[in-house]
Amino acid sequence: MAEELVILSGKGGTGKTSITASFAVLAQMAVVADCDVDAADLHLLLDPEVLRTEQFYSGHEAMIDRSVCQQCGTCHAYCRFDAVRSELDAEGGVVYRVDRIACEGCGVCVRVCPTGAIKFPQSHCGQWMVSRTRCGPMVHARLGVAAENSGKLVTIVRDQARRIANEQHHDLVIVDGPPGIGCPVIASLSGGSRVLVVTEPTVSGEHDLMRVLDLSRHFAIPTAVCVNKWDINPRMTQRIERIARSNGCLLAGRIPYDLSVTEAQVRKLTVVEVESPAADAVRSIWKQLRQPQFSC
Repeated sequence: MAEELVILSGKGGTGKTSITASFAVLAQMAVVADCDVDAADLHLLLDPEVLRTEQFYSGHEAMIDRSVCQQCGTCHAYCRFDAVRSELDAEGGVVYRVDRIACEGCGVCVRVCPTGAIKFPQSHCGQWMVSRTRCGPMVHARLGVAAENSGKLVTIVRDQARRIANEQHHDLVIVDGPPGIGCPVIASLSGGSRVLVVTEPTVSGEHDLMRVLDLSRHFAIPTAVCVNKWDINPRMTQRIERIARSNGCLLAGRIPYDLSVTEAQVRKLTVVEVESPAADAVRSIWKQLRQPQFSC
């Protein structure tokens, strides 16, 4: 079984995806899984060539068949999410339609419709892809607009990444997790081998770090912490590192604020593909994470 290194952050914008892409380059042919399905952007740096695309269906959504509907309004009266809307047709009569974004797929309207006019097909929520990159295989996904069940889509992405790793004999899966601590984060984290939490030296960075550490501790997964842009607030960096140490985490390292990171991204490169202080720091963190003592 391949090990899984999950990169998380308590909030967006800490540099988690940039670090994940750099690790993919340093790993040389690991399988990469972009589990930030709500706002995926790892593809911007790894420039994947899509080899396979699959549609993702989850849950159901109501649809009114107007050829059967008698415009009785029962569905409108029973819908607790205001998803059944009334409107006037060209002749001034009242007709009903389902707002697809507001519909929660509860199925109440299907049960109460006296004529069976409401269909209840599976909901198309997005798609997932298997791709090839300069760093090796990549599994990623795109959740549809206002679509739900991102946790289920994350699970599919991880399962496919594991399958590819086993079939192609890769010893490592690198997971770019979503920010926060919600359902998609839990789906990214559970069953992982080790975790790197990327934070920043701010009050919100400290707060969100503590929430993620609580989550990794719940799943009993070895956890490391790195501070990105540490030199914008050295005192807060020291405070965050004390918190990490008191929670039994490995201090993986610090990354300085470095304009070369942005310059590399503009060229569709990761920071470790250019020479810079930030690149040296990321390489050092990667070596720390690959040490035998930080593994399951």
